[in-house]
Amino acid sequence: MPKLVVLGAVTQCSFGAAPSSLLVLPVNMVTGNYVPAANIMDHKPMVNILPFGVCSSLSNPTVASATSAAAGVLTPMPCIPVTTSPWTPGASKTTIKNMPALHDGCTCMCTWGGTIKINFAGQATIDVN
Repeated sequence: MPKLVVLGAVTQCSFGAAPSSLLVLPVNMVTGNYVPAANIMDHKPMVNILPFGVCSSLSNPTVASATSAAAGVLTPMPCIPVTTSPWTPGASKTTIKNMPALHDGCTCMCTWGGTIKINFAGQATIDVN
């Protein structure tokens, strides 16, 4: 069974160079192992989803511009996540603040083409379905 995602979960973008931590604010008023638990709406860039080091997606205008300036040599630039849609698919039965709970099998898409995955849920004892 998938694990409930909580504050401090480790995330990774397919175009990012480094993992990052998921921030979950206590507004949902639900905890898992005494830390705030996430739902699928915890996808806001620079609030919940933090940068992944540098970005290597040519769909990112800053990367495309830097690569063009370097005569076509891929030039990664600082990551600024742009996530406009919720995590999918979310838990089928468990809800947090009337939204599906976030579990470690969910993904979130970045506008620049990256797929953000959860490498570690932040806790290892609470399952959701």
